[in-house]
Amino acid sequence: MKAALDALEIFLQPGDLYFGEGKTRIRTLLGSCVAITLWHPQRQIGGMCHYMLPQRPRPKPGDEMDGRYAEDAMQMFMRELRRSKSKPSDYQVKLFGGGSMFAQPSHARAGMNISQKNVEFGRALMTQYGFKTHGEDLGGNGHRNVILDLWSGDVWVKHAVKNV
Repeated sequence: MKAALDALEIFLQPGDLYFGEGKTRIRTLLGSCVAITLWHPQRQIGGMCHYMLPQRPRPKPGDEMDGRYAEDAMQMFMRELRRSKSKPSDYQVKLFGGGSMFAQPSHARAGMNISQKNVEFGRALMTQYGFKTHGEDLGGNGHRNVILDLWSGDVWVKHAVKNV
C-alpha cells in the first residue's frame, strides 16, 4: 500500500470527483455517502467520485453539474470517458460507502434512509450507463476510508465501525 515518493495524493471531499492517470493515489472518507471508483486496466487511467445524495432536488435548466449528486457525478465521469476516448465497458468499477451513521436518524423514521437510497441509486446508475461492477463494500454501520491507486487499480477499504 506504500505509494512512490513522487505519487500525487488527492483527497476527495464530499461532492468532489477526480479522473486522471499515472502515479496518482485518490483517497476519501465515507459515511452515508457513496464513492464510485473507475479503473481502465490497459491504460491505467481512472477516477473516483464522492457523492452525497442520489439526485438534485429541483434542477433548473442551465445548472452546472454538481458532484454532490450521483446523477451529476455520473455525467461528469461520462464527460471524462469521452475526453479519453474510452467507454464504460473498458473499466473495472467498484462502489463503496452508504453506511448508517446514527442509531435511528429522524430521516430514517420518516421513511427516507439516505444511505440506502445512495446505495440503490449508485447500483442503478452502473446498469444504466453500461458499467460492470467488479466489487462493492456498501451498507453496514460506521464510516470507511477508501484509497484507489491509479497505477495498479488497487483499492483499499478501512472500516471504522460505530456502535449504533
